[in-house]
Amino acid sequence: MSTAQIKRTDWSGFLFILPYLVIFITMIVIPLFWGINLSFQKADLFGPGEFVGFENYARLFNNKIFLQTVGNTFYFVLLTVPVLVVIGLGLALALNKEAPLQNVLRGIFFSSTILSVTVVTLIWRIIFIPNDGLMANIFTQFGWEPIAFLSDPDWSLISVAIATIWWCLGLPMMLFVAALQQIPKDLYEAASIDGANKMQSFLFITLPSLYKTIVLVTIIQIVMQFQLFGQALLMTQGGPNNTSRSIVMFIYDAGFRRWDIGSAAAASQILFLLILIAAMAQFIVTRKKGEQI
Repeated sequence: MSTAQIKRTDWSGFLFILPYLVIFITMIVIPLFWGINLSFQKADLFGPGEFVGFENYARLFNNKIFLQTVGNTFYFVLLTVPVLVVIGLGLALALNKEAPLQNVLRGIFFSSTILSVTVVTLIWRIIFIPNDGLMANIFTQFGWEPIAFLSDPDWSLISVAIATIWWCLGLPMMLFVAALQQIPKDLYEAASIDGANKMQSFLFITLPSLYKTIVLVTIIQIVMQFQLFGQALLMTQGGPNNTSRSIVMFIYDAGFRRWDIGSAAAASQILFLLILIAAMAQFIVTRKKGEQI
């Protein structure tokens, strides 16, 4: 093969990925560096910014509301991600059968995922109505005092987490179902012949085989749940007393209500860094555990 043919082959391969590279650079790389640049400026929506260095970051770390939103967001991630992984895996194990009923149930559990955030929050606001909602009626039937879930500081973020888990459960379930169907049945047959029970098969065949999928689902959910916005905005408006306000809500308020683009950009970079650290820490820890297995 001549040098000219090799060059043509190389360039033809590059042309296949060129559309993706253009979109990636335009939609991700350029906005990322633009946001980093804005985070070092005092800027609004109506004119050029003024370079202020790390002033925006210093203001954020001295802002009690911002620090509270960071804590709220971490708490929300802890409330949702483990539950989504565990329940998603449990549903996948229960529905990993080729039968009409199981197929219908998969569709039912996945159906909530396709709903918009507006519909989801409307459903759960009705459920959490203090006196006449579904939860209030259940509490009354058992003789308990109904809880004002959305206006109680101790329950507001938990209520948003419950709605989010119901909304997002379909994706982890389907990913686990797909992974379970890739495990060779010969492994279970061999284990059964050797006298292994169902629990031993689950611990020594199923879980190790699902390791990469568990890591994938966990990282996807970490990235998604750190970006809490619509549910909290529509269900609680970030209240009461900012107990359900997330970092993204703070960014929205700073950028589009107070027109403080510099602070909003700085908060965005902090959120990006937190997501990156959390996802990488989860990946490193689970990879080490996987190597031990």
